[in-house]
Amino acid sequence: MTALQQAARWIGQARRMIFLGGAGVSTLSGIPDFRSAGGISEDFETILSHAYFMEHPAEFYSFYRRSMVHPEAKPNLVHRTLAQWERAGLLQAVITQNIDGLHQAAGSRRVLELHGSVLRNHCMNCGRAYGVEQVMKGGNPPRCACGGIVKPDVVLYGEPLDPDTWQAAEEAVAEADLMLVAGTSLRVYPAAGLLQRLRRGRLVLINREPTAMDRLCDGVIHGELQDAFAYLAQAVEGADHGGERNET
Repeated sequence: MTALQQAARWIGQARRMIFLGGAGVSTLSGIPDFRSAGGISEDFETILSHAYFMEHPAEFYSFYRRSMVHPEAKPNLVHRTLAQWERAGLLQAVITQNIDGLHQAAGSRRVLELHGSVLRNHCMNCGRAYGVEQVMKGGNPPRCACGGIVKPDVVLYGEPLDPDTWQAAEEAVAEADLMLVAGTSLRVYPAAGLLQRLRRGRLVLINREPTAMDRLCDGVIHGELQDAFAYLAQAVEGADHGGERNET
């Protein structure tokens, strides 16, 4: 039995499966992975830091609008498959490091966005909410009617993760009987540390390149994410899962 075949069997048997995804999921929708070779060459860790935003908001937004927001991007096969698994009762939650909102666009309901979302923005002065369209078309930097600067609800370098989202992610992992990880090098913390929160469940990793976490996994699939999910979507859909699923 191949690793893909075994993964499909485990997915069909799972009752509390969760998914953890990284930039590789979004690249299939045309969103560049700026951490990888050939990506954005600028010093993105400096530009995307809290300190830089506070000191140079105009320069931050010039980079942010050009490189971080992709309104033309559409959900891909991975997004759609995960949403289908959730509707079928196979998947309990999506935990994502991405900020593009494509999981929700595909129909996923329980999405834990560790690093926030470009779709949400707020005034730092009065807290008024703004959509991404207003931020993209506003001034540089975009300002609220009250005069305050509008900030994206994304986690910048030097900022903590949202504690409620992180707690929910930890709890979802701890309760899982299968954790499917895909499209991430697992080099970014604290997200990569979630794998260590898995108590009794199986761990399956799908990634193009080997990672330092491969040795912790019950199943490892090295290859293209699109190909792996094309197989899994078909195999799981055609399987007889048997019995009733737990409610999400």
